[in-house]
Amino acid sequence: MFDRDHEWAALRGFISDGQPGATLGVVSGRRRQGKTYLLEAACQAAGGFYFGATEATDAESLRRISTSLTEHVRPASPYHFAGWAEVIDALLALGRERPVPVVLDEFPYLARANPELPSIVQEALRPRRPERAESRARLLLCGSALSFMGKLLAGNAPLRGRAGLDLLVRPLDHQLAAQFWGITDPRLAMQVHAIVGGTPAYRREFARGDSPSGPDDFDSWVTRTVLNPESPLFREARYLLAEEPDLRDTTLYLSVLASVAEGNATRGGMANYLERKAADIGHPINVLEDAGLLHRDDDVFRANRPTFRIAEPLIAFYHAIMRPVWDQLERPGAAERVWRASQRRFASNILGPHFEQVCRDWALHHADPDVLGGLPARVGHGVVHDPRTRANYEVDVAAVGIADGGKPPLLAIGEAKWNDTMGIAHLDRLRQIRDVIGNAGRYDVRETRLLCFSGAGFNDRIQDVADNSDDVVLVALPQLYA
Repeated sequence: MFDRDHEWAALRGFISDGQPGATLGVVSGRRRQGKTYLLEAACQAAGGFYFGATEATDAESLRRISTSLTEHVRPASPYHFAGWAEVIDALLALGRERPVPVVLDEFPYLARANPELPSIVQEALRPRRPERAESRARLLLCGSALSFMGKLLAGNAPLRGRAGLDLLVRPLDHQLAAQFWGITDPRLAMQVHAIVGGTPAYRREFARGDSPSGPDDFDSWVTRTVLNPESPLFREARYLLAEEPDLRDTTLYLSVLASVAEGNATRGGMANYLERKAADIGHPINVLEDAGLLHRDDDVFRANRPTFRIAEPLIAFYHAIMRPVWDQLERPGAAERVWRASQRRFASNILGPHFEQVCRDWALHHADPDVLGGLPARVGHGVVHDPRTRANYEVDVAAVGIADGGKPPLLAIGEAKWNDTMGIAHLDRLRQIRDVIGNAGRYDVRETRLLCFSGAGFNDRIQDVADNSDDVVLVALPQLYA
């Protein structure tokens, strides 16, 4: 098992809790993140029961779990469950002698075939019910459909307030992904992460362990894996949408994602791209957000001006690079020619925005607070308007500190350039923006630091200024991966 120490510790603590009474846990996360691996390993370590659901009718699922539980328990006579209330009670009975994990994986499949199932689980876990009180089963419901799993414990859902564990298994961040892929060159690591993100299965299963051997092998790796029609990675972006139960008419959702991949990050921009009214695309945007495919970023400097980005790098790559030339890519041997023609688009539509997001993630999760001048409460981006010149300035990275009664401190603002060697002009621009923000009065900018992120490096002049200044910080690729 690579990483996942936090997730394993959370599962271990939940499963080994010796308190009386059966308890409920929920494990969610996008597909291919290793949830099933974790849960099967936990059941194996603790002698628990694991059942992986499939897309099937309710009757077929009942037959399958009857057979599976019979093989696990080996009772005097085989189980033949007539309904899920009987199943849940039989699962709770597994924990009569000791705490034991009981896993129902891909729970959304079961609930889709029988919408009453969450209510049945709720009734089975009623606080004073003898079957629950006499059991120490640790029932774990797992699913990859984030739109469904996110609502399982929310609002007026039947299971709200019943769960003692709500574990989200996230993709690996850029640093862990580089380690997982065995890549030590930071530029190469960023390029690979911009395509496949931090999904573990994409290396071990989909690419069969094929990782770029070095910077010179990157182009060849792209053509022999992601752009190869015989590779599972080739159609994975399409399958990710098809696996979400709430995305019934995928045409509109594909178009919304394509508009974002084209650089239309605002609701109005998407509406113009699709030639629709902004109100007409509100529902698909919300559905894509619930499914974890689209992420909303609030503007740090302007209220109610959110922008959107595609949360899964492989989907962004598919829409920006693959979908426009899909007919060509399906022809064997065309990948190399298509990839040569896509270099500029890859740099501007994929690498540039992805680099900016990694810089924000680094500032929030990895940067030493001393570098930023404090612990950030949030890190985002936004647009600063100068009323004097009527100019708008985009800020790639903005770290906001914790407000202690007064104005929130703006710890740092930064600019991120993937292919540009940064110099004094970039620093002067940040200084000007800092002055405009200070005049607006929303943030305290007295200690605001200026961050320059570059994938190509810095010239000698800006390096000299940074060496002799307390408010200028230069962050190159090695620092992002340190």
